[in-house]
Amino acid sequence: MDANDGHGPDGDAQPVSLAGDSVVAGSAPAVPPLPDVVPVTDGDDTPMSDAAVDFVAEAFRRDRLLAALTLIAGAGFVLAVPFALMAGAEFFLPITGALVIAIALVPSLEWLERRGVPSAAAALTCVLMFLIVANVAIASIVVPATGWFSLLPDRIGRIRQNLKPVIELYASLDKFIAQTMKLVQRTPTTGGSRTVVAQSPPNSLLDLLTSSAPHALIQMFFAILVIFFFLSGWTNLRRRTISNRGSFSSAMATARVIQDMVNATSAYLGTITIINVTLGAAVAIGLSIISMPTPLMWGGLVALLNYIPYLGPILAALLLAVGGLMTFSDAWYALLPAAIFVGMHVVEANAITPMLVGRKLTINPLLILVALSFWGWVWGTVGALLAVPLLIILKTILDAAGKPDIAGFLFEEGTLTGTAPE
Repeated sequence: MDANDGHGPDGDAQPVSLAGDSVVAGSAPAVPPLPDVVPVTDGDDTPMSDAAVDFVAEAFRRDRLLAALTLIAGAGFVLAVPFALMAGAEFFLPITGALVIAIALVPSLEWLERRGVPSAAAALTCVLMFLIVANVAIASIVVPATGWFSLLPDRIGRIRQNLKPVIELYASLDKFIAQTMKLVQRTPTTGGSRTVVAQSPPNSLLDLLTSSAPHALIQMFFAILVIFFFLSGWTNLRRRTISNRGSFSSAMATARVIQDMVNATSAYLGTITIINVTLGAAVAIGLSIISMPTPLMWGGLVALLNYIPYLGPILAALLLAVGGLMTFSDAWYALLPAAIFVGMHVVEANAITPMLVGRKLTINPLLILVALSFWGWVWGTVGALLAVPLLIILKTILDAAGKPDIAGFLFEEGTLTGTAPE
């Protein structure tokens, strides 16, 4: 073949047909046979060599192995976390609660800083505001509740009298209540004499701190310090976190995640707090109308327990029923306090809360129940109070960072973040 094969005399391209090793210019093109296997391409329709195909397959197998190891390690980590949290509750519980409270106070901090208040002064103001609210809650709830608890042994007879029709129908319940009476009225005796030591209830947060056990005092003080230093360094912490990103898009994504987390947490806690305080005030007014003792305490208790979805209102209704049975001699009238709360809660839960919270935040009820059971199991009542805020924070982070495709990894030929190459 000469150098002009496939071209005309003037250099124009001519049709070229392939027939074995011969090339005939100007003849009709022959269709080559289709290969048995379509070659793998690298994305621009260029066939990849066998070495490249082997490299891609090996890389995918390596990624899948790493994903499997990551999944196993993650499962072990998830199984170990609750036991570690329970074992280290004296450390993890106050710091977690303090961080949730601090995140909820960030909008107030930023509002003060925009008006020229220094970060340290703004943080101190937010902490003092929180301590004032906590002191009011202690004074209005804990002190009367201690008095009610001290009256319980003397009022069990009235409770039994009010529940007599039910007890007559269910004899086993009578036996249970009798055993409960023995447990409540039993006091330790030494030398045949019984000594009752009267303890005055705490009248404020300061009294509660001074009368608490040393480790509880340390936990409360530690939590207050965490709130203060988190708020005082919040602006610099956010600035450093954003500026340390490698690119502008990464910095903007980090800033968006931080802002979404703060907005979602503070909006939920702020809205729920307003709803709960309003519900507690309405319940207190209703109880005062029927002459229920210490209505302010009951309203505060309702507001506090309403932070726990589903389970909190049930517990509040039961406590109000017990309080009514301890106070009033008529059984039906004794159940009126619980009925007042249930009626108001039905309106709040089905009309007010969905209207105010549903537009800003929607969480699967199953996730809420799982979070309540998990954190309640790990940290008890305080964990149940923190369950929804922690769920919101975790959901915000996962929505921004992306969720691992565990189902695709288990049931398809993919890794945790992608699928197999075609």
